Amino acid sequence: MTPIQIPLMLEKYDANSREAAILKDVIACRQNAEQLLSEERYMDAMERTVAALRNLREFPDYDDVEFRAVLVGLLFDLSEIHFALKNYKQSEKELDTLFKVLDNLIKHDETRFGKFHILAMELSTRILRSRKKALDLLVKQQITTGALYEKVNSGVVAATDKLVDSLRNVGQLLASTGDLKAALKFYAEAIKYSKKRTGRVTRKEIKMTLEMAEIMMRIRTMRPRARRLLNAILPHAIAQETIELERDILALIQAIDQDVEHEPSWKMFMHKVTTAAKSKFRKTDKKPDDGETPPKGNDSCD
Repeated sequence: MTPIQIPLMLEKYDANSREAAILKDVIACRQNAEQLLSEERYMDAMERTVAALRNLREFPDYDDVEFRAVLVGLLFDLSEIHFALKNYKQSEKELDTLFKVLDNLIKHDETRFGKFHILAMELSTRILRSRKKALDLLVKQQITTGALYEKVNSGVVAATDKLVDSLRNVGQLLASTGDLKAALKFYAEAIKYSKKRTGRVTRKEIKMTLEMAEIMMRIRTMRPRARRLLNAILPHAIAQETIELERDILALIQAIDQDVEHEPSWKMFMHKVTTAAKSKFRKTDKKPDDGETPPKGNDSCD
C-alpha cells in the first residue's frame, strides 16, 4: 500500500498561526502512520491516523481547501487500513465519505485534485467486495471522470493507468473463477478508461481487447461478437506492427471459424443420438413383461 500524497499550500498561512500549527501536527502524525503501514503494523497505524483526525478537528475553518485536502489523505489511509484489518464495512463507509469530500475539491480545482478522484475510483475496485457495487460506483462517477478528461494533465493520466490496471486485474480474477460475464464488464471499463487516457488505440488496448475476446469465446453465444471484436482490432495491430498480437488475433479468428464449421455436424450427431435413445426407451416401455396378465376392467368390491 502506497499512501496518497497531496501537495499542500501551507505558505498561505502565517507561520505562527493556529491553522499552520494544526496542519503540521497532522502531517507529522500521518508520516508516522505511513512508516507503521510500511511495516504492516496496521493497528498502530490506525491509532496514529485517528490521532491525526482528532488534531484536524480543532481546525477553525472546515471549508478551508487545505483542511479538506489533508482530510482526503487521511480518508484514503483509513479506508486502506480498515480493509487490511478486514473491517470491510467501515472501509466502504470511509470510501463513500472520501468521494463526497473530493467532489467539492474538484469543483474548486480540477487540475489540482482531479487525479485523486481517479485514484479513489481505483481504490474502490480493490476494497468493494461486491463487484456489483464496484461497477455501480464506476457508472455513477463517469460524469465527473468525463469532465476531468477535458482538462487532461499528467496527474490524471498517471492515476488512470493505475485504475485501468486494477480493473483489468479484477477482470482476470473473475474470469479465473468462472464468472465470465462479470469479468467482461470490468474489461469493458478498463478498455474504455484506457482509451480516454491515450485518445487512441495503443498496444495496451489491443492486448486487453484480445483478452476480452478470449473470455467471450468461452461463452458459446458470444463467439460471433468475439469475432467482430477481433476483426475490429486487427487493423490496429497491423498498423502498430505488433506481429505477436496480430498472430494471436488471427489464431483466435481461425479457432472461432473452425468451431462454427463443425457446429452443424456436431448438432446433427447429438440429434441422432438423442432421437435413437428416445426411440429405444419408447419400445422398452411398450413391451410387456414375461408372464404378466394384461389388466382387466376395475373389479367390483361386491
